[in-house]
Amino acid sequence: MIPLLPRIGRRGRAAPDEGLSAWEILLTPHPASAPSSQDECEAFVRDPTLSGHLPPKAEKGFRALDLRRLARQCLGMADLFQVSLAKDAPRPLADRLRPQNLEEVAGQDHLLGPDGALTRMTHAPTLGSMIFWGPPGTGKTTVARLSAQGTKLAFVQVSAIFSGVAELKKIFEAARERRAMGQGTLLFVDEIHRFNRAQQDSFLPVMEDGTVTLIGATTENPSFELNAALLSRARVLVFRALDEAAIEKLLARAEVLMARALPLDAPARAALVRMADGDGRASLTLAEEVWRAARPDENFDTAQLAEIVQRRAPIYDKAQEGHYNLISALHKAVRGSDPDAALYYLARMFDAGEDPLFIARRVVRMASEDIGLADPQALVVANAAKDAFDFLGTPEGELAIAQAIVYVATAPKSNAMYVAFKEASRLAKEHGSLMPPKVILNAPTKLMRAENYGAGYAYDHDQPDAFSGQNYWPEALGRQKLYEPVERGFEREIRKRLEYWEKLRRERGGG
Repeated sequence: MIPLLPRIGRRGRAAPDEGLSAWEILLTPHPASAPSSQDECEAFVRDPTLSGHLPPKAEKGFRALDLRRLARQCLGMADLFQVSLAKDAPRPLADRLRPQNLEEVAGQDHLLGPDGALTRMTHAPTLGSMIFWGPPGTGKTTVARLSAQGTKLAFVQVSAIFSGVAELKKIFEAARERRAMGQGTLLFVDEIHRFNRAQQDSFLPVMEDGTVTLIGATTENPSFELNAALLSRARVLVFRALDEAAIEKLLARAEVLMARALPLDAPARAALVRMADGDGRASLTLAEEVWRAARPDENFDTAQLAEIVQRRAPIYDKAQEGHYNLISALHKAVRGSDPDAALYYLARMFDAGEDPLFIARRVVRMASEDIGLADPQALVVANAAKDAFDFLGTPEGELAIAQAIVYVATAPKSNAMYVAFKEASRLAKEHGSLMPPKVILNAPTKLMRAENYGAGYAYDHDQPDAFSGQNYWPEALGRQKLYEPVERGFEREIRKRLEYWEKLRRERGGG
């Protein structure tokens, strides 16, 4: 954090015993000369009277306007330089190991390798606006900060969790004044998806005219969470979850910093890498917990590790993308007749705390959409699994859902019913309220009988083969073919029936 600056007195003199928040001085123009290095910036913030950047006669008191101008210029650099902490200040291991240049960032070679997209962008004369999308602990914030170091842009960082429109207006105004003096602003917005649509729209004019270069970081799919207008002005770069090699690289660096090996045997070390779940920060946090827990010369096995760290919960938000990714994977594994993959994704969802009834309802949908009448029993089994879970609860009832998953995954597949119903819905919407043929309408009144309602209707049970072959379609539409059963499962038998009835219909003139 930036220390408080001296409080400005009523007559424009500094009042050393009081403090002025750094953000309170943002609305004044740039000075002609201001701190230009990390050391100068830190010296100015700590004691403006000794920094060498105050106007003449500063020893007799200085004008509020001059202090405000100088401080504003320094603030433009403050986030970038990160005013140094005392060496003994407490810092998490992940922060102490934060990369100092882009080459030290682990696990993002597709972006930061020699031919990576971000490498090419940072070597260009100017930097464009970007959205960094990826899971937690993949380096989005660090890469944003390091990207600014190779430019002359003032680096400003905010979090959408704590910031609102009022603060954004101040930041934009400060950026406009910097731009008027020839300096651009790189604005990094963490958790940008938490801004609502109106707040996101506020970025558009300052991105459009170059007042700010925006880098937004998000763990959520930008296509769903960010305005199309914002996305059209920024390039989306995807950060990947760290693989095991990248996590191992971080742990090796941590061991060098700590000057001791991680007190884990080989299987436990591999387990810790898996627990991190692709999150570099989490891997270092887990490692730090292990070092804290270990006594001299103590080494932990997998069981002891699990007891110490209490196992990190999987990355999964029931209201966000992880939820939809896994249910989509489960549904497609069932559709693809892969019971093993289906069971794996089912277990993943149970392990992450998904509502079992949500899954059970989806299994019912699978039975109707992807199996249909190829195995009519699938719908019965899916509903039975839902009822069994209602009766047994967790965890016993989860086995019934797993049984239903295997049943629908191994059942013969047909979407003929699904396709037929979609086509029927289309016809109903496109052709409006067409009158059914009068022959199949009831005639409860004398007037309706006079209008030939029901005249000539053939009662099918009185006909040979219990089939009259008469037309049931509106005359204006004509007979349509919607349901085309496949040659699999029970639909093979249904297809034979339909072909037989079609033959009788032609013979009996039903159209």
